[in-house]
Amino acid sequence: MTLDTEARPSRAEQRARAAVAVLFFTNGALFANLLPRYPQIKADLGISNSTYGLAVAAFPAGAIVAGLAAGVLVRRFGSAGVAVAGTLLTGVGILAAGLAGSVGLFAAALFLAGAMDALTDVAQNAHGLRVQRRYGRSIINAFHAIWSIGAVTGGLMAAGAITLGLSRGQHLTLSAGVLSLAAVAAWRFCLPGPDSEPEEADAARERSAGGTGGFPRTGYMLAALVVIATAGTLVEDAGSSWAALYLSDTLKSSAALAACGFIALVGAQFIGRIIGDRLVDRFGQRTVARAGGLIAAGGMGLALAVPTPAGTILGFAAAGFGVATLVPAAMHEADELPGLKPGSGLTIVSWLMRLGFLVSPPVVGYVADTTSLRVGLLVVPLAGLSVVLLARVLRPRRS
Repeated sequence: MTLDTEARPSRAEQRARAAVAVLFFTNGALFANLLPRYPQIKADLGISNSTYGLAVAAFPAGAIVAGLAAGVLVRRFGSAGVAVAGTLLTGVGILAAGLAGSVGLFAAALFLAGAMDALTDVAQNAHGLRVQRRYGRSIINAFHAIWSIGAVTGGLMAAGAITLGLSRGQHLTLSAGVLSLAAVAAWRFCLPGPDSEPEEADAARERSAGGTGGFPRTGYMLAALVVIATAGTLVEDAGSSWAALYLSDTLKSSAALAACGFIALVGAQFIGRIIGDRLVDRFGQRTVARAGGLIAAGGMGLALAVPTPAGTILGFAAAGFGVATLVPAAMHEADELPGLKPGSGLTIVSWLMRLGFLVSPPVVGYVADTTSLRVGLLVVPLAGLSVVLLARVLRPRRS
């Protein structure tokens, strides 16, 4: 994609950028309101780590089942409409999960929430890339940084609700209502019209496939990008599904302190995304990804080797900072792959990277039951090391 740095966005495009930012914010905040409630839900349902891991895997399972439908829905109803509708239904699923009285209902509600979250994720990224094309410069990392702000805000909302003694029903009804209203309000400011690119852009992309070595190379790069994005999701899942449990059960932290593990991860991830564009411009995405993988592996590895509440929170922060640019980088690189129709690479990476969310909870839960959760969380440094090995498919520093 050629960027026109001289073009100045119109007021409508500026409003559309703000609207997409709101959609990313609400998407991050919705699910984060539920995560600190997981230890209480697990205790109330009286389930083992393995059962809990299988139950929370329903969220990514729903995302994988629904993910490929996102492209069809976006083409028919528009990316903005799909993103807003998905946000509303995600809130319904999260509220139902918080109120579930059995592990079956809990898993079913998470399945619904995950399916709707997948539609929202693809649609909001598609609309964000559409706004980016209007701007003529990269802004997608900023949207993902705002998602991190939303996740931190959601975690803080949950910690505050726990401190105030609000029930899960009161807390999740309030959060879902406020965030859904924000998404609906943003809808009117999104870009109108179809989401498809001009035919000239499609033709140029097809022509650019000539010098890439053909489909085998494109397929290899796409597979590597999926693994890199999946490594990022594995680390995110470790923070969302297990940080609070590890801090509260293994390290005997209070419920409010246990919520800080996830907050530290997404907070550091936000910082990494805010400065990520400048780092990439200076050092290249390949170097940034390799350094991030080493930071995630080393930081979390040290935290697991010397387990303390403060060290663990710092370890999750290092992991979040290390993987900050991975998912945006993989999505952008996939969307630019020659030989694929516009949006195809983005959809495939967005869909398959959720395998990390699907596979990680039951695997970590099984390892936790057979050994310890501390051993199960070794998935974080392993994910970091995989990025170091595969980062060569990302772009080096530009001359």
